[in-house]
Amino acid sequence: MGTMLQLKDLPDEKVLKKFAERYEGVDSRSVTDFLSILRIGTELAESLDHFLATHGLLQGRWWVLILLMREDDQTSTPSQLAEKAGVSRATMSGLVNGLLREGLVARQKDSQDCRSYSIILTAAGQNKLDEVMPDYYPRIKKMMSTVPEQQREDLIKQLILLKEQCKVFD
Repeated sequence: MGTMLQLKDLPDEKVLKKFAERYEGVDSRSVTDFLSILRIGTELAESLDHFLATHGLLQGRWWVLILLMREDDQTSTPSQLAEKAGVSRATMSGLVNGLLREGLVARQKDSQDCRSYSIILTAAGQNKLDEVMPDYYPRIKKMMSTVPEQQREDLIKQLILLKEQCKVFD
């Protein structure tokens, strides 16, 4: 849920040639492909955001509801939710506070330690998921059906190879 590429105007060959004249090692095709992949990821996330907004949800809050529904008792601690969502505890705190205000989750005091608490999915939170999910799943199926299953498997394997190279930015 980090910053996504907002750049709509991806560089063309002329622009990349200008950069290649100034900087060594510019592989125009690699740059174009990399930026295209970032842009597509952004557009997919923006489409999901737009869809969720029609249901009065933000993506981060929606993921929290889903994470809670996954649990047998529909309960988790804020730190566990942060870890599962891949966000900081501070970010999770903000997401949970928004859901608390909307009544979609509730705090549940720990019986052993009065300072700690869990987050539980409320009936209203479950109702919100029951409203969104039957609308979400057919859309995902329709989107994914445009790429045959075998090609999707190959694409995912290739994207994983790229993800494993993220360390080049370390």
